Amino acid sequence: MRILLVEDDRALGLGVQHALEREGWRVDLLADGEQAMSEGLLGHHDLAILDLGLPRRNGLDVLRHWRSHGAHMPVMLLTARDELNDRVQGLDAGADDYLVKPFDVPELLARLRALKRRAAGRLAETLSLGELELDLTHRELRHRGERVSLSPRELALTELLMDKAGRVVPKDSIVARLSSWESDFSENSVEVYVHRLRKRFAELGVVIKTVRGFGYVMEAAEGSGPAP
Repeated sequence: MRILLVEDDRALGLGVQHALEREGWRVDLLADGEQAMSEGLLGHHDLAILDLGLPRRNGLDVLRHWRSHGAHMPVMLLTARDELNDRVQGLDAGADDYLVKPFDVPELLARLRALKRRAAGRLAETLSLGELELDLTHRELRHRGERVSLSPRELALTELLMDKAGRVVPKDSIVARLSSWESDFSENSVEVYVHRLRKRFAELGVVIKTVRGFGYVMEAAEGSGPAP
């Protein structure tokens, strides 16, 4: 999952970024409302965490701009403001949830997971395909109950493909979701990671097929199913 984090308090922003990256999520950190207005419309992010008190353009202006221009990603507001009117304005502007500073990181993570589930129309905390099960809460992939060791980026790619199992995931979409501004991640990189996962999953009853010119599709191998 790729998250747009807009927070002008550098210490807080870096702290939240590191906490989310430990969960295996990709995070793009911005500290400026004007830049966030355009970045949020690119369609690269699964959800956004948005502070209200931003320089140049405040968070409410940014949020209203996103919504008026068709950005539908879930948005979590972070703010030190705890007055009822501020919460109402934020929700009316299109926010999906609201967390007042100071907050506990575990609560933030739980709320973000809930936002993602609702956006996907999914209530469960797991994804299943054949005999593979991905625990979204603990960021762990299991095969017949046994843990499958993956790197954070391999796990992120697995989640993206499992979430859209049976459907083609475009290569450029994978690049957008798995890259960040600080790393050089290209379509060639996608091919390398897909090759690794394809070899790993071949013996686990899951295949990753290449749809030339489009992207990749993950499916359960023929005859594969949940363990009895």
